[in-house]
Amino acid sequence: MPPVRHPEAPAPGELLGAHYEHCFGCGDGQAHGLHLAARAGDGVSITAEFTVQPAHQGAPGLAHGGVLATALDETLGSLNWLLRTIAVTGRLETDFVRPVPVGTTLHLQAEVTAVSGRKIYSTATGRIGGPDGPVAVRADALFIEVKVDHFIDHGRKEEIQAAMNDPDQVRRARAFEVNP
Repeated sequence: MPPVRHPEAPAPGELLGAHYEHCFGCGDGQAHGLHLAARAGDGVSITAEFTVQPAHQGAPGLAHGGVLATALDETLGSLNWLLRTIAVTGRLETDFVRPVPVGTTLHLQAEVTAVSGRKIYSTATGRIGGPDGPVAVRADALFIEVKVDHFIDHGRKEEIQAAMNDPDQVRRARAFEVNP
């Protein structure tokens, strides 16, 4: 089925913010994390960007492929804010088109292409230097909708408790309760 943006999804242009402070992809609590900033787009799409830091390199002066895959995964996962659905990565197929130098800002664009039951299909592209720059990475993904119990059952108790005591985290979690 074609994806449908939730009526209470963030407005186009709105910064989505981190889903968890200690997330390597989007959280501010990770010194060497990506600090990826995502914004809601039109329909069921988002844009995001991050700047490749020296801590993100694999080969000298170039971004590590795993870091680039993480940026794609984080961007694709952020699409779930627009569906107001909690989902985890089931499959991530990544194409590395060209090297990404340290110091480069990678501009990412992602969209949900289809939804089938608990399955959410999406695609993303990362471009060097701007939204019209050369394509560096691409990905197609499958996300699987889960309940919040998935994280409670599989996460470490200390972090789960800390998140449950964080008023911002509780507010974000409650935003998803409209989609039982």
